[in-house]
Amino acid sequence: MIVTGGGSGIGRAAALLFAREGGQVVVADRSAEQARATAGMITAAGGRALAVAVDVAESVRCADMVERCLEAFGRLDIAFNNAGVGSTGFDLPEEDEEAWDRIAAVNLKGVFLCMKYEIPAMRRGGGGVIVNTASVAGLVGEKGIATYAATKHGVVGMTRTAALDHIGENIRINAVCPGGTLTPMVARSMQRPGVAELRMARHPIGRFAQPEEIARAALFLASDDASFIVGHALPVDGGLTAQ
Repeated sequence: MIVTGGGSGIGRAAALLFAREGGQVVVADRSAEQARATAGMITAAGGRALAVAVDVAESVRCADMVERCLEAFGRLDIAFNNAGVGSTGFDLPEEDEEAWDRIAAVNLKGVFLCMKYEIPAMRRGGGGVIVNTASVAGLVGEKGIATYAATKHGVVGMTRTAALDHIGENIRINAVCPGGTLTPMVARSMQRPGVAELRMARHPIGRFAQPEEIARAALFLASDDASFIVGHALPVDGGLTAQ
């Protein structure tokens, strides 16, 4: 299987969890050092893992990632397309065009490129499961994150459409939509005074998620327990979208 953004946060938690469940994991991350660290944790626990440095915004790197998975493990059954970057926190008129391009390239184009190469590999193997990381920002609006929300709404739409396109090939595609989660990326986005308190207040449960809680949702969507779930965007958000 492949986990993108596997060097930290939700991706690392998912890579470790899938490995504990018997998965052979390609840990893909833009940071080769962080990918190797996660892969090392897996191998130290007796699992099998391969670290791959990947910028998911680059087509050739995504193609190489899938090819290296096939070379190492013989097939691709599961992909968790989780790599992403956060919002700059600017209102739309103040958003920098280069920031828009980078956020869109990683969060939206990156998921497209991963699926572009994962789906043919799964097709050759007789099927598979893809879980994409979207966000509650792909389901509802939130002030100050127009660029990020646009990409995550795009991931939800692309997930639903791709799911319909490929379920006939035994390729099941869904998305997980985390609420606020205690990851390094989220921590960086909350440096401004009052932002953490404001975001936490949106969650009726009264706290942020741990990365492992999102990883368990991804594991469920990838498992046979979710065999009749197709094209779904699953909120894991402490009640945020229930309001």
